[in-house]
Amino acid sequence: MKNHPPQDIRNFAVVGHASCGKTMLCEAMLAASGRIGRMGTIADGSTVSDYHPSEKAHKISVQASLLSTEWLDRKFNIVDTPGYADFISEALGALRVGDFALVVVNAAHGIGYGTDAVWDQATAHALPKILAVNALDKANVHFEPVLENLREHFGKNVFPITLPLDEGPGFSRVLDVLRNKVVVYRPGGNGRYEEIPADGPLAERVQALHKELIEYIAESDEPLMEKFFEQGILSEEELRAGLHKAIQSQVFVPLFAVSAETNVGVARLMDFIAKYGASPVDRQEVPAHDTSGLPGAVRLDQPEPVAYVFKTMNEPGVGELSLFRLYSGTVHGGDELVNSDRQLSERLGQLFLLNGGERTPVPELRAGDIGAVVKLRETHTGHTLCSPRFVVTLPKVTYPRPNIHGALKLRSKGDEDKLATGLATLHAEDPTFLYRVDDEVHQTIVSGQGEIHLQVIVERLLRRFNVAVELEEPRIPYRETIRGSAEARYRHKKQTGGAGQFAEVCLRLGPAGRDAGVVFEQTLVGTSVDRVFVPSVEKGVRTACTEGVYAGFRVVDVKTEFFDGKMHPVDSKDIAFQIAGYFAFKEAFLNASPRLLEPICTVTVTVPEDYLGDVMGDISARRGHILGVEADGHFQTIRAHIPQKELYRYSSVIRSLTSGRGRHDEALSHYADLPPDQEKKLVDEAIQRREAGHNGKTP
Repeated sequence: MKNHPPQDIRNFAVVGHASCGKTMLCEAMLAASGRIGRMGTIADGSTVSDYHPSEKAHKISVQASLLSTEWLDRKFNIVDTPGYADFISEALGALRVGDFALVVVNAAHGIGYGTDAVWDQATAHALPKILAVNALDKANVHFEPVLENLREHFGKNVFPITLPLDEGPGFSRVLDVLRNKVVVYRPGGNGRYEEIPADGPLAERVQALHKELIEYIAESDEPLMEKFFEQGILSEEELRAGLHKAIQSQVFVPLFAVSAETNVGVARLMDFIAKYGASPVDRQEVPAHDTSGLPGAVRLDQPEPVAYVFKTMNEPGVGELSLFRLYSGTVHGGDELVNSDRQLSERLGQLFLLNGGERTPVPELRAGDIGAVVKLRETHTGHTLCSPRFVVTLPKVTYPRPNIHGALKLRSKGDEDKLATGLATLHAEDPTFLYRVDDEVHQTIVSGQGEIHLQVIVERLLRRFNVAVELEEPRIPYRETIRGSAEARYRHKKQTGGAGQFAEVCLRLGPAGRDAGVVFEQTLVGTSVDRVFVPSVEKGVRTACTEGVYAGFRVVDVKTEFFDGKMHPVDSKDIAFQIAGYFAFKEAFLNASPRLLEPICTVTVTVPEDYLGDVMGDISARRGHILGVEADGHFQTIRAHIPQKELYRYSSVIRSLTSGRGRHDEALSHYADLPPDQEKKLVDEAIQRREAGHNGKTP
């Protein structure tokens, strides 16, 4: 593939809700352009985009896939993205480096939450959008209601460039508003077509729409508007220039009717992208920050290279592969660049153009292009690479917070180091995946965007790092506190020959304020206890609080007063007062009306209005308290307090309740009293553990 100047490059992300047909649309583009001989299918795992083992296993896209082809002497850099919210980071990265978004909507399923999410992100990046209504070959689909819904949802400026004729099984014709023609596609899935004049009612309809299109175009350009009013017509050259400008300003959003699986309507979409789609030239400069953090810009025509790495992944036989967009300059394999995020030097390895899993080596990449490089040492997703003579940092993608959590259980002891390496690597590749070792619940907690996301993480740990793990429910970090007050006196005395141990500690406990933690103070009078032992007593108290007393959970919101005690001039020492403080605290705590607290999360659920009642009912069944409901565009947003215990796999529940169109976010809010029946259960379990020899600690 030859080098193309920036004005002939089309970088775009193919985005949309899950199962809308993005991957098959990309497959159809490759087939129409002759890049592949025939189209693959999702069912048999033969598509160019979904080449990863996890994608073949789940039969869905789980990572962004870079594809490249040529059409009308333009180079297409297509980034196919997953539609599942579990892998939203992939779509966000693709939109970050695209010049426009191709938003796909399934005619049978309509607009989903994922459609809104990527639309909003494209708008935030000031990206033009093109709509493709897919699956018009399926039974019982109707284009006009979908068009009307899209106009209601995204604005009346959504305008059909092509309309389907004979929608449903046998769909093979579209009415082309731009050309005033009927486009007839040949069978066989190669995307070839012929044009015939529109006649009769079709001619009247296409002419009326063509006039409406000219009015849209003229609106974006005042001289064109004046000329249109004077002459009532615009030349093809004027129309072309105005159309491009109108798309960039989103005066109107062009829409195309397609069937990806039969490759109908796709070639005309590609024609339009080649002629009118945004190129790197339309974004002559992008914002950046210099080494001092001051705002600046990277210009397309500057000689120093600046690149943004939007995805890193590990490829069998190749190693780590970094996908990047070059915003300025030219890069070659072997060039020495600076990772401005890490402040270190990186030498570029072999450069590639990608077509799914196919890699084509190239000697260089030029400004505006997208490619890949192998074996960068310290550069990962979201990092900037630049010339040492022009060090800047490009803005990073803002990723959503994880909304599902699980605990990892190793199947084989001794794999701890491999697990740590694997988790760190996977997080560097995918910033929406988080992990932490929680010393409180004694588990490794992983967090992601959905259940499938975590399943894929488990699969990658096994396949890439040979670490077998199981996902299990995370333990809940309950808290212990007290309702009343109590005192306790504990004497520790040990004499086994030689130096002995002696300490006597008197403690008074009472409730502290909410979120006060553990307050420790001493009110000793006289010389019965040397003040040098006060820190020892406090250490013993805090050890008891960390381990838990009542049911093995961390103690909070307790005021502890060390008010009296005794010591021995020879046998009293640090360890003796630690032990005495430890047991005195436990005794007093159990006599001060202990209680358990559970973590409560603030949960925000966004759902279509039709599902509002079902979701609110489910929240109530989870002991939730609804705080309010607000309209959020075409969706309803519910805010509620729900116990953390009730939120395990909640993202899957929401998707099931809303046919995949709902989403939630959660964050810890506060702790509240645990219901008595559940408190008794946890205390009984703790007693059983103690009797079994666990010394009151959580397992």
